Amino acid sequence: MKNFKKLFVQPPTALALGAAAVSLNCFGQNLSLDSLNGLQAHKVAQEISNHLGQTAVHVTDPGDFAGNNEDKLVIIEGVEFEDGVIEVNLAGAPGSHAGENARGFVGVAFHISADVSSFEAFYLRPTNGRANDQLRRNHSAQYISYPDYPWHRLREETPGMYESYVDLVPGEWMRVRIEVTGIKAHLYVNGAEQPNLIVNDLKLGNKTGAIGLWIGPGTDAYFSDLMVTRQ
Repeated sequence: MKNFKKLFVQPPTALALGAAAVSLNCFGQNLSLDSLNGLQAHKVAQEISNHLGQTAVHVTDPGDFAGNNEDKLVIIEGVEFEDGVIEVNLAGAPGSHAGENARGFVGVAFHISADVSSFEAFYLRPTNGRANDQLRRNHSAQYISYPDYPWHRLREETPGMYESYVDLVPGEWMRVRIEVTGIKAHLYVNGAEQPNLIVNDLKLGNKTGAIGLWIGPGTDAYFSDLMVTRQ
């Protein structure tokens, strides 16, 4: 993708895994992932913590909310995103209270509506990445569009189209990059030269909305070093 205008500016060294948490700059508005300033929790618990030597936002599922399980996220306030690139370091694993089917679901939501009634997201299932079941491995990365296209509908109606294999390790830092242009989006994990997952028909269409740090049921996740560019 070309001709992107920087929305967040951060030092080059901050992009490396293991780097200290940094402040982000958004047209002079300072945001950070080493504090909770500018972060709005939605059906999750959040705190600042340290994970594998890196200061990060620690996001967990408190299990206090009934109903749909796909709208658990931390919204980045004051950022409107339509087309461009989102990059973030993240780590996810099942929490101590997680159910049997928990996978450490962790990812990024975008095009979030003001009332959080709709959004799109790419997320990872870290415990699937090196499972001894090939079918489970094939479900390592996932695209969803909330609320009309949850993972189970997409899997039932279009098997294999909106999920794919990625080599993942629960709890380890991963670098995620999402490129969005119009109704198309590409997911890259850990510096892959080719997309790990391609979506050619974003279900919300051409839409502008907020960006969020996304988790699924029973997840214990960490996020740091967010960078966004806008086309």
